[in-house]
Amino acid sequence: QVQLVESEGGLVQAGGSLRLSCVLSGRSLNNYAMDMYAMGWFRQAPGMEREFVAAISRNGAYTSYRDSVKGRFTITRDNVKSTVYLQMNTLKPEDTAVYYCAGRYVGDPTRVVVTDLYYEYWGLGTQVTVSS
Repeated sequence: QVQLVESEGGLVQAGGSLRLSCVLSGRSLNNYAMDMYAMGWFRQAPGMEREFVAAISRNGAYTSYRDSVKGRFTITRDNVKSTVYLQMNTLKPEDTAVYYCAGRYVGDPTRVVVTDLYYEYWGLGTQVTVSS
């Protein structure tokens, strides 16, 4: 059973920064190492649908971001630590949401998965609140 556990979010003022982390664990990760999983971050604000935020390929060389976070958010990964990060800078009130980490086994090390339907594993989510 693969599990994803996000770090605690928090309350920050607009313009501030926050880094989320997500650890991938489980019984031998279903026999696949961390570097066999494409990873992503999604978020869901109250009354809104879940939306894509950022994604990273297995090898960390390829990333994708939603337009509204480009230049402010950075997704990275440390496969040795089985952890994916989301560095969020210059936060805005509209970034307020529950943030979810997601993972999917993929064969192509360069593949970036941006669609939530393609992800197999999800964390429980962590609340990020940005005050104005």
